[in-house]
Amino acid sequence: MKKIGILGSTGSVGSQTLEIIDDYKEQFELVFISGHSNIDKLSKQIDRYNPKYACISNDDILAKLSNQTKFNKLYKGSQGLSDLCSMDVDLVVNAISGYKGLYLSVKLLENNINIALSNKESIVQAGSILTKMAKDRNLNIFPVDSEHSALWQCLMGENQDSIDKLILTGSGGPFRKLDKENFYQITKEQALKHPNWSMGNKITIDSATMMNKGFEVIEAHHLFEIDYNDINIVIHPESIIHSMVKFIDGSIKAQLSIPTMRIPIQFALSYPERIQNKNIDFDFTENNNFTFEKVDYDKFKCIKLAYDAGKKSGTYPAVLNVANDMAVDMFLKDSINFIDIPELIEESLNSHSSISEPTIDDIKETILETENFINNYKSKRVC
Repeated sequence: MKKIGILGSTGSVGSQTLEIIDDYKEQFELVFISGHSNIDKLSKQIDRYNPKYACISNDDILAKLSNQTKFNKLYKGSQGLSDLCSMDVDLVVNAISGYKGLYLSVKLLENNINIALSNKESIVQAGSILTKMAKDRNLNIFPVDSEHSALWQCLMGENQDSIDKLILTGSGGPFRKLDKENFYQITKEQALKHPNWSMGNKITIDSATMMNKGFEVIEAHHLFEIDYNDINIVIHPESIIHSMVKFIDGSIKAQLSIPTMRIPIQFALSYPERIQNKNIDFDFTENNNFTFEKVDYDKFKCIKLAYDAGKKSGTYPAVLNVANDMAVDMFLKDSINFIDIPELIEESLNSHSSISEPTIDDIKETILETENFINNYKSKRVC
């Protein structure tokens, strides 16, 4: 029986992970869960799934819990999250949203714990560092993203020298057919309506700007050791083919399923075995329309920014990641327009002097530097 911990259990990936663990109690033991501010949902999860430990990381929320005996044994704050990362578990699902999830990924690897990684920001910011840490400690970083899980499955048993291209698919988001000149009119409500997937607000906006595809390119580069020039993106509006691998002999392998995160989450938990899933089926006669389109890099500027930052490497990807997180947060709070997101990210990148082979401390400094840059930008807008 695998001992499992979940960081970010109140989000979409974390919630679905709990459902899978509950469905396969004979396979998995739930050791801990954590949430940031959704105390109502965390409370319900504690009641329903009975983890041994739980943590709430938002200090503002903690003050409201002092009189609730139910939470007397709750781990608290960033120190609480760090404590969870040193527990006796076989695998931790890092489903924390945002760039601060990096610190927890580092902590888990330092404590020799395998990671099922949904927090793609960890790899975007410090992919070379994390993958080396995992390799040196004989640990695994299992991708939970549907696209990277698809690539992982397609590459199993294949020779690295036989790979020609990795092909990431993307739905194109809600603005695939919207002309670029109309992007200035995009509202928050429109951007949060994804055509195929139900996700948290942040990743939904990343899908709308297509920065999520840019992040996935950087992630694929590090996870599978493939050159950026050999990682392509194609728009596939149906979201049935989750990614593909083209080999040097011209053959292509693809992983297909209905649009659901349950399959990649379950595979990351059960690997190297597969567990029968009776709740998900696929009918080709009902899903018989597969269409593909080229990416409009001019319209979706975030993808090009990600390719450029990844190729430049160093601390540029960390700037890309932090600037995007903060710009998306500003958009969600109605502080900037949709079209301002890539512009603010580009300004942050242009202001940065990169460190070519950064340490984790260098990345931490870069994060602070980028936060300060964005905060100064906010101040100027207010003035």
